[in-house]
Order: sequence, then structure tokens, then C-alpha cells
Amino acid sequence: MKVLITGGAGYIGSTVATACIEAGMQVVILDDLSTGLRAFCEGRDLYEGDIAEPEILTRLLSDHPDIDAVVHCAARIVVAESVTDPLGYYDTNVGRTIVLLQRLRDAGISRIVFSSSAAVYAGESGQGADENSPLAPSSPYATTKAMVEQILKDAATNDDFRAIALRYFNPIGADPQMRTGLQNPLPSHALGKIMRARATGEPFSITGTDWPTRDGSGLRDYIHVWDLALAHVAAVQRFDDVSTPDEPYQVINIGTGEGVTVRELVAAFERVTGEPLPTIDTDRRPGDQAGAFAIVDRAADVLDWRAERSVDDGVRDAITWAAKLPSVR
Repeated sequence: MKVLITGGAGYIGSTVATACIEAGMQVVILDDLSTGLRAFCEGRDLYEGDIAEPEILTRLLSDHPDIDAVVHCAARIVVAESVTDPLGYYDTNVGRTIVLLQRLRDAGISRIVFSSSAAVYAGESGQGADENSPLAPSSPYATTKAMVEQILKDAATNDDFRAIALRYFNPIGADPQMRTGLQNPLPSHALGKIMRARATGEPFSITGTDWPTRDGSGLRDYIHVWDLALAHVAAVQRFDDVSTPDEPYQVINIGTGEGVTVRELVAAFERVTGEPLPTIDTDRRPGDQAGAFAIVDRAADVLDWRAERSVDDGVRDAITWAAKLPSVR
């Protein structure tokens, strides 16, 4: 089986590529390297360019007419940046995806696995979300994910192709063998800020302590990136059983099924490092939400997939990878 991975030089795409290779698949990478690392593509068939660039797409599809499935990871993903550059995000994540999908359809490539996000859900309750939970994207980034989902659903209904949207919760960690990981040395997610606080010696700020969660701090579902990668392998391998001619579009949550509060994430970091981490409680920030965790029954039922790694595993691998990143770059 041959799989095209867009964004395959990035954090998630490169880890998905490794998991696919280990499962016996051939992998082709399409990435413009604007944020991805060339080092993540060593020994892999890399096409460097934009997902909507005509010449690149023509060459790639001519060289590989036997692509069986596409895992579409390429996207801009920084929430705060999407607020200040909404047009850029809609252009990249939606407009260029449409061009890519048109070319894939015209080439007769009918299986699409889309990297979506739990950011499409309403996140005000601190409770679990299943695939039928209300959608309420709270940023231009999240809205682009919801828009591409709708495009895929409509195109699948029109028999242009079949699609599976994987709604990721919160990836952490790195490839356990330290081949790939976050390429950004200063990630903006909670674990990244915890690691930065430790490095600078400053207290870590817990923003909001009156959320409707068990300890008042915000809650997320932190999934190890290797578990996430294995979910993609399962989606590709079981694609024809999941996305059928009668139901060509499917949505599947990918998470652990357990929520972890910010205070609990701090505690995991302290367990892994064996040292206390000073914290301070601060007010909620504009746009903050209580959060949600994944209800993952569908992933277990249709993909026979479950997350196996703990939040401590994710923290440990993230710390190990951060120490290695300067040499990788």
C-alpha cells in the first residue's frame, strides 16, 4: 500500500509516516518545509512544495499513479496566529486544500484521511465529547478544520471520494525512538509552557482556577503522538471497512478518553522530573475554555484502536526530545 502524507515533515505528519513505514506501507511526503524539518524526511520520498502548487502536484501524481490513500496533515495550526491572520489561515487550510482535493479527485485517488481537531467542539463544560457533540469552533484555525470537514462530507456525498476525519485531541510527546518530535523549540501548548517555566526558573501560570472541573483548572485530553500515529495506520488499513459507499464520510475522535487538568499535568511533570514546579494562579485569558476530553468508543469499535501510553509517558518523551532537538535542527 502506498500513502501520500501532506505535511509529512511536521510533528504529526512525520510521526505518522514512521508508523506507516513500520506497518509495511510505502510513504510519499509532500511538504513545503515552512515549518517542517528536512531531517524528518531522510530516506523518504520527499516532494518539496506547496500542496496547491500545480507543477509539484503534476510531478508527484505522475510519478506515483498508484497512491492508495492520502493522509492530509498539512495546515497552519497556531491558534493565536490564526486570530491575527485569519485570511492567511483560510487561504492555506481551506483554499489550498480545495485545490489539492480537486487534483486528487481528478487523479482517481479516492481515500482521504483528514487531520482534524477537537478544537471544532464546544469546550465549555469540561466533560466528554463524542462525535455528535455540538460544534463551536472558537478561532479561525478551528473554523478552518470544521470547514474542511464540511467540504469533505459534501464531496464524499457527491462520490468525489471517501473520507475519514480524525478529530485529534491534544498531542504530546515524541516518537519513542526519538526519530521525530515537535520541531518548535517553544511550543505554545500547556506542556511546552511548563517546560519553558522550568528552563527559565519562573513559576508556571495556571490561567483560570474556577472552571467546572474537579480541581478548577482547565482540562484537556493529552494523547501521546505515537498513539495518534498508530490511529492513522489503523484508519488507512481499515479504510474500506470504515468509509463505505453507503456511508462515505466518517468522523472519529482520537484521544485517550480521559481528561487531565492543568494541575494534574503539572503533577505528571513533577513525577517525571522528580522535582517540584512552582506555580501561580492567574485569571482566565480571553478565549480560554474549560476544555473537554474524548469519548473514544467509535475509534475502539471501527478501528480496533485505543491509546496505550500515559500522560507521564508523553511528558517523559517530550522532555527527552526537547534535549535532542538542537542537534536535529
